[in-house]
Amino acid sequence: MKRIGAHVSASGGVANAPKNAANIGADAFALFVKNQRQWSAKPLTQSDISQFKANLVSANIKPSCILAHNSYLVNLGHPDESARAKSFYSFLDEIERCESLGIELINFHPGSHLKQISEDECLELIAKEMNSLLERSSNIKLVIENTAGQGSNLGYKFEHLAALIAMSKDPSRVGVCIDTCHLFASGYDIKDEQSYTKTMAEFDKIVGFKYLSGMHINDSKGALGSRKDRHDSLGVGLIGEQAFRCIMKDNRIDEIPLILETIDETIWADEIKMLRDFTK
Repeated sequence: MKRIGAHVSASGGVANAPKNAANIGADAFALFVKNQRQWSAKPLTQSDISQFKANLVSANIKPSCILAHNSYLVNLGHPDESARAKSFYSFLDEIERCESLGIELINFHPGSHLKQISEDECLELIAKEMNSLLERSSNIKLVIENTAGQGSNLGYKFEHLAALIAMSKDPSRVGVCIDTCHLFASGYDIKDEQSYTKTMAEFDKIVGFKYLSGMHINDSKGALGSRKDRHDSLGVGLIGEQAFRCIMKDNRIDEIPLILETIDETIWADEIKMLRDFTK
């Protein structure tokens, strides 16, 4: 069964996120567990945690269908050791918040070399930090998101994702999130059945479907291979509707959170319904 939702607001407290998901007919959702543009935040209270879990039950959403998204500030591949340490402890704080809330998956962008070190050196730094995060936690999976390849960001090639998994001390606690906009912008075509089949076969060969732990379902304003991270509403952008029909018909993509990050949240309920209709 497909589990479909959106990256909903946690404004006013994390307990509001399940309610916001329920309001758009979602049975999955993503959220930030703290302000994504600040390094620190107030600790969660026991009331925050209890209300979040109660609202999750009311919304009839499984904890396994929540994909937390970590801060945009975090760069586990930062060439500077002190800056990298700051990212590490910020990420660890988010993991601890997720564990308190019963969230099993946290999604992150791999990191950026800032044109100061090589891609391979940066990947090694990211893997080292990931292993330290795994050692200091127990009940959460680190879910690496592919990127559009803008700037010096890594993760725009399947080989980057595979390398991070290969360097992990516990690959069972590492997963991958495919963002469809990023996929297309980084040069992987999915806009028709033939190209979708080819790209996903390549993903399976290089990374492996067993690591697919979530998806961000977005159309793209940027062209194929543009390296531009510009999301669009489903069927409106340059990917087009057929790609999303293929995803919804793909039984390898069941029981993982499929999360809209499209640009018009006022139509998220309609987009969720559209995706569900594609499964029929």
